[in-house]
Amino acid sequence: MNSPAFYATKLGAAFLGDSRQLLSELPDASVNLVMTSPPFALHFKKEYGNVEKHEYIAWFMDFAREVFRVLKDDGSFVIDIGGSWNAGTPTRSLYQFKLLIELVDVLGFHLAQEFFWHNPGKMPAPAEWVTVRRIRVKDSVNCVWWLSKTPWPKANNRNVVVPYSADMERLIKKGYTAKQRPSGHNVTEKWGTDHGGAICSNLFTCGNNDANGSYLTRCKEAGVKPHPARFPPQLPEFFMKYLTDEGDLVVDIFAGSNTTGQVAERLGRRWLAFEMRQDYLEASRFRFGEGVPDEDEDRQTPAVNIQIPLI
Repeated sequence: MNSPAFYATKLGAAFLGDSRQLLSELPDASVNLVMTSPPFALHFKKEYGNVEKHEYIAWFMDFAREVFRVLKDDGSFVIDIGGSWNAGTPTRSLYQFKLLIELVDVLGFHLAQEFFWHNPGKMPAPAEWVTVRRIRVKDSVNCVWWLSKTPWPKANNRNVVVPYSADMERLIKKGYTAKQRPSGHNVTEKWGTDHGGAICSNLFTCGNNDANGSYLTRCKEAGVKPHPARFPPQLPEFFMKYLTDEGDLVVDIFAGSNTTGQVAERLGRRWLAFEMRQDYLEASRFRFGEGVPDEDEDRQTPAVNIQIPLI
């Protein structure tokens, strides 16, 4: 990286600036995983900045072109993206699906698999349709697109197995009799082999209400407003374990409070975080045990100028 880092840790660094420019400083085929949650194309404006639906695809494609260039051939691009309601009507926008098609048909990404994040703690909104007229149910699922540069990205679902159900544990203990299932699948006795856990599904269920987390606690102690739209650490943790190895490079192009960098540091992955808002980056230091600079400190001066080996 030619740009100076805003702050750095043992394994990574955060940079203040436009991700399109910062990505341009990375070599071709140098990144293993880009994991991010961009601003969504919501009808109502948010303080962290969001683009209108009719502008969203063209805006996002500028970032995606650079992502495609910097990804290794076995690298992945994972996007957490929420849906949106059309203004004035109880109907849903298709912007995130149109974006997916554009990323595949125009840039050449492959849809490795779609995931869905169910957040049971989401508010019942929009109120007009959900709680006032009672003609819709609350929207509590985000799409998570797993895209790849080639059809064969690095991935290992053995790294993300989940505990067996009680029924499966009994089956493993008793042994399984090979037979054809009503669905037509021919299941052999290998079905009863203990693999250390079950293959997980593409549905996550987790909240993002970390009211007692260290980041929010330290923001409160310092009188700093936290980022209003953090995604839960379970998401980047899953995809880093699934799609990368220790020492691989993970990049978040809309870092916000830098959950991705914190998880990467804990899992032994190198990381880069790009964010345009200085106040969000300053508060994100709390995730690494650092404090926010004093008011009289020159906040335009980066914490360190780090050169991260990329190959």
